[in-house]
Amino acid sequence: MIVIVHPGPVETLNGGDSRVPPADTEALREAFDLTVRNTSAAEARRRTLTWLLRHAVGQEAAEAAVLIISELVTNAVVHSGSSVIGCALLLGSGVLQIEVTDQGTGQQEPAIGEPAADDVSGRGLLLVSALSKAWGVNPVSPSGRTVWATVLTGE
Repeated sequence: MIVIVHPGPVETLNGGDSRVPPADTEALREAFDLTVRNTSAAEARRRTLTWLLRHAVGQEAAEAAVLIISELVTNAVVHSGSSVIGCALLLGSGVLQIEVTDQGTGQQEPAIGEPAADDVSGRGLLLVSALSKAWGVNPVSPSGRTVWATVLTGE
């Protein structure tokens, strides 16, 4: 299994695995599937924000999470060739894990691009990298991938 980790500027938590809250903390989980359509990112933003507000996640972390899930869902819609996208949120011990899983027929691994100044797209993972503590890609068998990002919530 290939795991690509793109660390953010904050030091590593949880024994080096920033994707998993410590075992001594009860984690909250929300998962939902989205049918691929041009409104998928908006639906992911709405559902994510509603869930985060219900669990009293602070405004800065919630705003970062909403932008991150929007970018990850948009990438899955545009680049993965999927018909359904899975989203998961895991909250515990001051860390929010955001995961977007596609059915992945796209041939290219998600990577930070280098768009020209006049390009209207291609900055999504740059934004994810800037807003998250870490992000990465895990392959899913038999096809697809999960792109994940962690956000510190300060709780």
